[in-house]
Amino acid sequence: MFNELITRDRAVNWHPYSQMKTSQHIPILSGKGTRLYDANGNSYIDAVSSWWVTLHGHSHPYIAQKVFEQLQRLEQVIFAGFTHEPAIELSERLLALLPPNQRKMFYSDNGSTAVEVALKMCIQYAYQQGKKKSKILAFKNGYHGDTFGAMSVSERGLWTAPFQDLLFEVIFIDAPHSSNLEEAFKTIDLHAQDFACFIYEPLVQGAGGMLMHQAADLSALMSYCKSKGILLIQDEVFVGFGRTGTLFAADQLTESPDIMCFSKGLTGGTMPMGITSCTEELYEAFYSDEKMKAFFHGHSFTASPIACAASLASLDLLLQQDTLEAIKRIVRLHQDFTAELQTFDVVQNVRQCGTILAFDWNIGENSYFNHIQERLYNAFLAEGVILRPLGNTVYIVPPYCISEHEMLEVYRAIKKVANSMF
Repeated sequence: MFNELITRDRAVNWHPYSQMKTSQHIPILSGKGTRLYDANGNSYIDAVSSWWVTLHGHSHPYIAQKVFEQLQRLEQVIFAGFTHEPAIELSERLLALLPPNQRKMFYSDNGSTAVEVALKMCIQYAYQQGKKKSKILAFKNGYHGDTFGAMSVSERGLWTAPFQDLLFEVIFIDAPHSSNLEEAFKTIDLHAQDFACFIYEPLVQGAGGMLMHQAADLSALMSYCKSKGILLIQDEVFVGFGRTGTLFAADQLTESPDIMCFSKGLTGGTMPMGITSCTEELYEAFYSDEKMKAFFHGHSFTASPIACAASLASLDLLLQQDTLEAIKRIVRLHQDFTAELQTFDVVQNVRQCGTILAFDWNIGENSYFNHIQERLYNAFLAEGVILRPLGNTVYIVPPYCISEHEMLEVYRAIKKVANSMF
């Protein structure tokens, strides 16, 4: 069955971020809790939460039940001209947890579209005030998605080279540090009148290599942008819903953004959904008797009732005391393992933020196209653990349901590979 599924898959499917000629994709038949089971009966600990989305583990019965109940009531309705209670309740509950200046929610389909919505809001906001602001401020090494707007504000490289001439103008600065803030301020001063917004990943730049910066430095940069009238887009697609140790990275900052973007863990990894929240001031710029001032953006599955039901169920689980304690347990275990990791010669630049632990494998060039990525990935799989390095950056982003025993299994796999491969 295993080989048959691979053959059938290769005949019809094109997988993301994969060179199809040289890659193989393991057929997974089921998942439960932290584990995935393939067609050969092998079990794997999903230590990356299936691309960082699975907060509470696979096939969670509570989320499944709530989705099943919603399917029996209302599976879909166009969100232009209609509304429904799951979307109203989800917005009410999330807004109550976000910075108090966040007042309205706009629904979309995924992280990239949540970012697209945010960028379009900022550009149209300026337009409706009679201003043409054509530049965006963003961090180097950032990643905000693969649609054209999201790709434009992300790190440019070999993977974006075919589209380079089609991406809009972005001024990139280094992620904040006490030693480079003054330089960033000078760059902002040069272009302040042309910036429609500043978009950033708070505290952790995920796909860029789990690069981390301090809340105090980011807060200082946010404050400076605000003083120059630059709108702030906070991309919490990855770091939201407990990943940084608090419910949102915003909880660790002294400044509040104008717009926030959410996806990934939003539905507990059950299905796609994106949300863009914004301030009342920004919303009011579109609130008019003139139809042409409306925000003309939408998706067929905007505010999917099923996805809203999954999100509400995931939020129920996230706010349970057991889950909050589990997050603290993961943080503590990571902290303990950090000290042990630093004793390995092959390991460098160990870093942690909440439930996110990362380090660099000290061999060769640090690149997404480094041969070490595939070697490490396969070595970890052989130990029954899914760890998908970003080049030579190994990271752990586990579901919150992971037990201490399973967490130690992940650590043991890393230590075994470190001792055996080099």
